Amino acid sequence: MIGRLNHVAIATSDLAKAAAVYRDQLGAEVSAPVDLPEHGVTVVFVALPNTKIELLQPLGEHSPIAAFLEKNPSGGMHHLCYEVEDVEAAAAYLKSQGARVLGEIKIGAHGKPVLFLHPKDFGGVLIELEQA
Repeated sequence: MIGRLNHVAIATSDLAKAAAVYRDQLGAEVSAPVDLPEHGVTVVFVALPNTKIELLQPLGEHSPIAAFLEKNPSGGMHHLCYEVEDVEAAAAYLKSQGARVLGEIKIGAHGKPVLFLHPKDFGGVLIELEQA
């Protein structure tokens, strides 16, 4: 069902500093920050030859990333995102298999439908599925 790894998401409390590390120290191409109010985050994408790194910073006091950073003040890996052909079909199948889908399908940072899967069902890793 899952396709290629779309991105690895890393939560940070200082997006500009994290972006500078990837751009200035590692020589990566880094996008401009984009606010995603419906997800409660500001994101920057780091382009790699085979995937992307998504840097996440809380946007607003109710951001799910804020809670993550309270538990992990230094930041860290937040989730993995895999591509699927059809997010709705993937959600239906996963639910039939007992997996917990978190919330509803939303439009993600790439303008495509996304959903999240509970980390307790996937080895402790929060999984995002993005329609390819």
